[in-house]
Amino acid sequence: MPIPDSTPDKTLDHPPGTGTQDASLLKVLGNWDALALGFGAMIGFGWVVLTGGWIISAGTGGAVLAMVTGGVIMGVVGLTYAELTAAMPKAGGEHNFLLRGMGPRWSFVGSWAITGGYVTIVAFEAVALPRTAEYIFPGLSRIPLWTVAGDQVHLTWALVGAVAAVVVTLINIRGVKIAGAAQTFVVLFLLIIGLILVVGSFTGGSTGNMEPFLTGGAAGFFAVLVVVPFLFVGFDVIPQSAEEVNIPARQIGRLVVVAVVLATIWYVMTILTTSSAMSSDELAGADIATADAMGAMFGSDLMAKVLIAGGIAGILTSWNSLLLGASRLMYSMARSGMLPRWFGVLHPRYRTPVNALIFIGGLSFMAPFFGTQMLGWLVDSGAPSIVLAYILVSLVFVILRRREPGMERPLRIGGAGSGGTVIGWIAVVLCVALLSLYLPGMPAALTPPPWILFGLWWVLGLVFLLRIPRGIAPGPDAEERLLEKLADRPGAAR
Repeated sequence: MPIPDSTPDKTLDHPPGTGTQDASLLKVLGNWDALALGFGAMIGFGWVVLTGGWIISAGTGGAVLAMVTGGVIMGVVGLTYAELTAAMPKAGGEHNFLLRGMGPRWSFVGSWAITGGYVTIVAFEAVALPRTAEYIFPGLSRIPLWTVAGDQVHLTWALVGAVAAVVVTLINIRGVKIAGAAQTFVVLFLLIIGLILVVGSFTGGSTGNMEPFLTGGAAGFFAVLVVVPFLFVGFDVIPQSAEEVNIPARQIGRLVVVAVVLATIWYVMTILTTSSAMSSDELAGADIATADAMGAMFGSDLMAKVLIAGGIAGILTSWNSLLLGASRLMYSMARSGMLPRWFGVLHPRYRTPVNALIFIGGLSFMAPFFGTQMLGWLVDSGAPSIVLAYILVSLVFVILRRREPGMERPLRIGGAGSGGTVIGWIAVVLCVALLSLYLPGMPAALTPPPWILFGLWWVLGLVFLLRIPRGIAPGPDAEERLLEKLADRPGAAR
């Protein structure tokens, strides 16, 4: 694919106070690159370590039902993203939608929410990598450092995740095309692993192992459903990279929905193949259930390690995609003056948001030094923020349908009438119901450590939110009016 002219786009203003012109992001991603980013972002490491727990909690049928339900919820939300992404194909996704429909402050809230979700998963993958590598190399943990929540942290173990954080960050700094090519390659490897799982299920699995088909009742069902935001976050990476995708806007929107459908199929496949290989009692005693199931289906420890290689592939695809998405969001917020201009700096050669990448990469570098307990805390702390962002996007979908019915929409969901508005309201209701599951007294109420991480992220966000001027109405030119007001403040750099 030819790389377009790299002449800086003069229509993009640099964050206020830099005194220089901003070079545009490069449009170098194609259909497969964008789809690999969205699908790969969703298929991280959770399917390797969590599948056994899903089956034990809800049974094979209950787990499948919960995952399909979650896929439907995310699919409806994905429809709202599809229309908005096609209408506003700019880096930052949610940031642009909310800025136009709800104004700067709500735009910041939604952008900060989804960025927090991305950052927690990027950090999760940095912890998951050494956890996975230890399955292949049992003697990995050497040189004890300290204990976190009863878990002993070892230097050699933590360095695996920390060094990987440096490598993945450097790949993203070098350019989105390199990151996209790496993503496509690893996703193809992941699909091969999935195919092997399906073959193994037919040759070495048994439907008898799937019994009991339903267990745990409603509690079991909700125990699986509650992880859906964590499992499916990532389809919205496609909107984050929309400014770097060299395909028609209508097609970008369609890819959002396709990515959600593919992820749902993947998770259902993982549940069915794993449950066919081992009984629920055997799964309960497994170290990493999906890997042990693979080994059982083929009668080979080597095949279990091949599955772990697939898990590592999932870690890398999710890590790469969400690092890309989070950095583009921070870049977009800085470009609008919502974050310090430091986050809006592009690399002079590679034209990637280098400082945003370094910031997020630094957080993922530190995460492994908090041990494996951090895995669960990160999953739980990011989920409410993710759902909050989805609620706001669904709301702004409805708002823009009513306020700007004539807005150019290359991909219109539900037709020009009230059908689209109904889809938006359904998405709002479903996401509010999902968010309620995390509250005290509910089936998936969070424990204190995740709430602490959640709170720390939002305390930091509040500092930036209070810097955003009041009284700026939403609209197509909201970003320009925000920048003008910031520039007029006493002491603002000219």
